[in-house]
Amino acid sequence: MLIIRGRAGLPSEQRSTNFTGSVWGDALSKPGQDPTVNNVIFAPRARTFWHKHQKGQLIIPSNGRGLVVTADGRAEVLSVGDIAWIEGGEIHWHGAASDSVLTHVASSFGTTDWLDEVTDKQYEDGLRVAGLNGATPK
Repeated sequence: MLIIRGRAGLPSEQRSTNFTGSVWGDALSKPGQDPTVNNVIFAPRARTFWHKHQKGQLIIPSNGRGLVVTADGRAEVLSVGDIAWIEGGEIHWHGAASDSVLTHVASSFGTTDWLDEVTDKQYEDGLRVAGLNGATPK
C-alpha cells in the first residue's frame, strides 16, 4: 500500500486569483510537475475564470454537484462518479452549483491560460443550460 500524504498538516490554500467566490485548494503534485494535480473545494456559486489547458484537463468530482461550461455554450452537470475530460485548447470554466459545494480533483496537462472572469449572467446561463436549479435544459 502507498499513501501519498501531500500537504499533511498544512491548511488548504484559499484561492482568489482566477476564481470567483470562496475556493480552497490543495496541491497534490509538486510545483512545476506535469500534470498539475489539485484537490479543489468550491462553495456554492464559486467558479473558475474562463481558461484553457495546453494539453487538456481531467476533472473527477468527489463531493457535491457543479457544472462545466464551454465557450461554445455547452454546459454539463458534474456529480460524484462522473469524469470530465476537456480537450487541449478548449475554453471553459467549472464550479459549484448554486445550492451545493463541489469538490473535485483536477489534473491539468501542459500550461494553463487564464482568461476573463465568468460573469453572473454567464454563470446563470450555464445553470440554465445544464438544467440545474429546476431549470429545463435546452
